[in-house]
Amino acid sequence: MCVCARPSPPHLAKVCLGGQGAPGQPPPQPGGAAEARRGAGGGGAGLARRAGVARRAMPAARGAARRCALPGPLLPGPPPPLLLLVLLVLPAAGAEGKARSCGEVRQAYSAKGFSLASVPYQEIAGEHLRICPQEYTCCTSEMEDKLSQQSKLEFENLVEETSHFVRTTFVSRHKKFDEFFRELLENAERSLNDMFVRTYGMLYMQNSEVFQDLFTELKRYYTGGNVNLEEMLNDFWARLLERMFQLINPQYHFSEDYLECVSKYTDQLKPFGDVPRKLKVQVTRAFIAARTFVQGLTVGREVANRVSKVSPTPGCIRALMKMLYCPYCRGLPTVKPCNNYCLNVMKGCLANQADLDTEWNLFIDAMLLVAERLEGPFNIESVMDPIDVKISEAIMNMQENSMQVSAKIFQGCGQPKPAPALRSSRSVPENFNTRFRPYNPEERPTTAAGTSLDRLVTDIKEKLKLSKKFWSTLPYTICKDERVTAGPSVEEDCWNGHTKARYLPEIMNDGLTNQINNPEVDVDITRPDTFIRQQIMALRVMTNKLKNAYNGNDVNFQDTSDETSGSGSGSGCTDDICPTEFDFITTEAPPVDSDRREVEASATQPGWSLQTLLVIFISLVLQRQWR
Repeated sequence: MCVCARPSPPHLAKVCLGGQGAPGQPPPQPGGAAEARRGAGGGGAGLARRAGVARRAMPAARGAARRCALPGPLLPGPPPPLLLLVLLVLPAAGAEGKARSCGEVRQAYSAKGFSLASVPYQEIAGEHLRICPQEYTCCTSEMEDKLSQQSKLEFENLVEETSHFVRTTFVSRHKKFDEFFRELLENAERSLNDMFVRTYGMLYMQNSEVFQDLFTELKRYYTGGNVNLEEMLNDFWARLLERMFQLINPQYHFSEDYLECVSKYTDQLKPFGDVPRKLKVQVTRAFIAARTFVQGLTVGREVANRVSKVSPTPGCIRALMKMLYCPYCRGLPTVKPCNNYCLNVMKGCLANQADLDTEWNLFIDAMLLVAERLEGPFNIESVMDPIDVKISEAIMNMQENSMQVSAKIFQGCGQPKPAPALRSSRSVPENFNTRFRPYNPEERPTTAAGTSLDRLVTDIKEKLKLSKKFWSTLPYTICKDERVTAGPSVEEDCWNGHTKARYLPEIMNDGLTNQINNPEVDVDITRPDTFIRQQIMALRVMTNKLKNAYNGNDVNFQDTSDETSGSGSGSGCTDDICPTEFDFITTEAPPVDSDRREVEASATQPGWSLQTLLVIFISLVLQRQWR
């Protein structure tokens, strides 16, 4: 009777006991059965023959049992006990070798906070897996889905954690600079008020709104208001001249029309000496630099906050799952991804963020240059601290030249009408004879939070330098994290996406277009992220504003047809003050701040008028005289 049969190999095709001979033995003769029956009837001789046959057949049976131990269809017939034992034990041992334990996976899976209800104790067939290799696995479909979501969450947290330094740099330094500038203005206004109350008493208090309006407009400009600094300062000196002219000529009555005529002589007569011109140059370029720098910190803060909140694509999520948690499904929860494998995954997932890097670096460079201006000729602290002394000096100049100024105004505007007798008896000029100690520029007071502008700028420059190339190096920073990869030094005992072995593909370059052949992440290079492109445009606009602030100009960008079209405050720079200037082209992007001024029509007209050239020439000459 046949015990087992297997189609291949041929020499194991049929192993028979009893009716068929063992392989290699001749088949029984046709008359063998009858002879055996006769032998049985003939007594002991027949038994002896059968016993001999049985002894000769036992080695063949044991060989057949060994050959039949391989899985195969059993044939009818009762096998010998020894053969049955071999057939039962050997397949069980083979199955136990394939079904490895999932104990480590269960422990690691539970540590993530997941329930163990669906986790198998031993590996199962993996045909149901959609992301991980479909081999023997410790993951069910439910586990794969949960781990996929876990990989997405961990990636988002990794990017946010890694960008924490950049985000906090802009958030904290913006708060510090804004606090400093606001307190600087408050202190300057308070100092002027205290000095003028002590010096001029009621006369100042009756005209204090002129000075209050000056600081109100300076604050409004700093906070982004629609203020033209040069016009505002011109108006301040014109109003001050009107008030001073009435005070030094109390014997006359001046109508509104007459006072308007008086204000027109401010530039021509220079009643306050050279103080207005110098102060206008200092204030405009210092406030332009300060406001633009704080706006730059705001834009950097917003861009960093927005870009650090990533939304991975479906292709990225699949790659993250395969990298971070497919080792769990293969029963290797302690094996971490290879470093180069991680880099390709991160470069694919962060391809659009890497494209931000070029404009980000230009933005940082422009911020650093404006910071240098704040340390040097555009130092708003050195302008605002002595502003009360400078305005007082201007008033003294007016007092000293009061007779000449009055005579010229009377000549140009006509003889005013005499005032009533009560007013004509009052004499005021003696109230303006107080002199003040000269301002020492080495006295650098500390204002906001016990610091100074120089210390603030030094600190922010160091932080800004560290943030350069941040977005292109973000994949490298993440993959250096020991929580994520096995590290650059481990090349063999790491997860390569399929098993524990070396990762062979080359590392992709940075940026979206370079991910076309990324072996790990399916990236559509024809569809750039519109949100990232908006941040790139915001950085580009802010960089252009910073470049103008570096040159002492406050320009709004609106029309690409004129390379430097725009309007705003700005004293420009003389050669010895601003030795380096930017060459740039404005963009068609809208301004970052919605409350900035629109470009005046006169500024966008092509060509230079003779009057404009004359004004520029006079301005440059005056600036050189000031220096």
